[in-house]
Amino acid sequence: MDFIHGGPVQRRQKVMSEVRVNLLEPEAGTCSDQGGPSPDPVKSPSIESSGPDLQGLLPAGHPSSADVSPSPSAEASGLLSLPWEMVTHIASHLPAQCVITVLPKVCHALGNVGKDNTAWQLRANRLIGSQAGFPVGPREDFDWPSACLEMEQLITCWTGQSHLVARQNQGDEEEREQVQQRGRQDVEPVAEGQEDGRVDEVEGVGVEAQEVAYGADERMEVAMEGEDDEMQPIVGGDQLARLREELEERLEDDPAALMEEERDHMMVFGGNVGRGGSLNHQEVLAYPRNLDNGRRVKVEQRQPARSPSPPPALECITLTSCHIAQVNSVLLLGGEGAVCATGSRDWNVKLWDLQTGSGGTLRHTLGGQGDFSTHRGWVWCLASQGPLLASGGFDSTVKLWDLQAGGAERGLIRAGAAVLCLSFQTDVLLTGTFDKRVSMYDTRAAEPLVKSIRLHGHAVMCLAADDKYIISGSKDCTVAVYDRRAGKCLKKLRLSSYLLSMSYSGSEVWAGDNSGMIHSFSMQTGTLKPLSQFDVGHTALVTGIHRSPGSLYTCSSDGTVKVHIPCAPPRTLCTLHHQTGVSGLSVDAGVLAVASGDVCVDIWRPRK
Repeated sequence: MDFIHGGPVQRRQKVMSEVRVNLLEPEAGTCSDQGGPSPDPVKSPSIESSGPDLQGLLPAGHPSSADVSPSPSAEASGLLSLPWEMVTHIASHLPAQCVITVLPKVCHALGNVGKDNTAWQLRANRLIGSQAGFPVGPREDFDWPSACLEMEQLITCWTGQSHLVARQNQGDEEEREQVQQRGRQDVEPVAEGQEDGRVDEVEGVGVEAQEVAYGADERMEVAMEGEDDEMQPIVGGDQLARLREELEERLEDDPAALMEEERDHMMVFGGNVGRGGSLNHQEVLAYPRNLDNGRRVKVEQRQPARSPSPPPALECITLTSCHIAQVNSVLLLGGEGAVCATGSRDWNVKLWDLQTGSGGTLRHTLGGQGDFSTHRGWVWCLASQGPLLASGGFDSTVKLWDLQAGGAERGLIRAGAAVLCLSFQTDVLLTGTFDKRVSMYDTRAAEPLVKSIRLHGHAVMCLAADDKYIISGSKDCTVAVYDRRAGKCLKKLRLSSYLLSMSYSGSEVWAGDNSGMIHSFSMQTGTLKPLSQFDVGHTALVTGIHRSPGSLYTCSSDGTVKVHIPCAPPRTLCTLHHQTGVSGLSVDAGVLAVASGDVCVDIWRPRK
């Protein structure tokens, strides 16, 4: 078939056949600096060392994308004899991973394809669609190759998940009904005034903690003990407001008494240890589910695979927890999602090895010598920097742990109030506390406190930082920017809602609020500018958010985790549904860890 007069399909096939011939036959000589046969690109150290840096494909002083287009010599043949625009168009149909890592090893000319920002922008537009804006923030210095690579991996892993979620949810409902029927047949009646009393007392702890850390959400049903010792639902706005005021007054007037009451509740919870001194495993698994749902305790065997069946590109493992209360915080460590840290309302932090065993292996429960738990209150937040892990809790302390020394304790910081959020930078540890303060600590010093500043009129709920600036969100509906070098607050924004979670990378800040909305800001030279707010479908508190150049993950106390492309508006690829509210998430190298509102943690990761 003649190339000129053939149809578009024949022309594309012929061009692609030439691509294959020239990629597989290096003796063409066009890619060699000497004009002779090119060495084996895999075995050649010179070509191997010229591979691109994935974090920045345009070195300093390198020509712009308009200047990198080479002019093929008269002797060029095959692929490189085509106009450069056609070469880049052909390369745009290759996976981003191939363009970034493979083409530079073939020859220098093809390596320039990965430096053409215009080609990357066209690729991004094709992935997202013409109607969405991307990036949401500033375009200067935006990492287009990394964004396209992440988006392609995200789409491959998560697209088409929605129908699996719906199908699995239907199966979960049927399984729960069967389990409940078996439980009613097999379980002996619980004596009134014994087990019921325990449930009511611990249920109260959950309400208080929600008030302390989040505030009761107006669309969530809150349960409290009635006069007849039964759990009464409260859905009225006036009653909810009175409950909030009462609990906040108790915390401000006598936080020590509140912590003592919480400790008493934990001792009551400890009463679930069996008569022979061993822990009743089935009761432990059943307890948190009933705690969150407000039902009496029934012996219900937890089904590990409660999350949707993964698509072929992903696998899901469940850390069938050794925690005996709700997991509030989760953090992936070690790169490639190799280690997972979990912080729970049972006062403990646990470390999991995700590379051994089919379902992860518990390695350590952190704690000092002679301590019966990691903290003396709920563990609410985790952060890491290098080999150090920091855990913050309701006992008003931050503890430091050395992961390279098997989780040995390396320091104790007394924060003065419940620690609600952490941010660990290379030179400083930042805390946000209930007493309205943001504090900076040097973890290497004997007296670690560097500075404590009061930027807000209420509890500090979320933090994000870099080496120059600190961004904090508070329950007073304000967001503040603090200049670390100048030692002053640069700007304070007032919103109509308050932020609970925040993610800061590049020049963009994304945050989730107490009404289920997602906010985006630009951050340049200390100037925080609101860009947009999006309704992505969450109906309650956005308890966790992670944003990178090509991905966006959000979770909510409405029991959902959503995976999006971070454009305007975000394109939601998948929604994962859980039976209880989701407390937090962590993302590392494509691995997603979800604290799903009970004693377990789900890990979603690419199949090997």
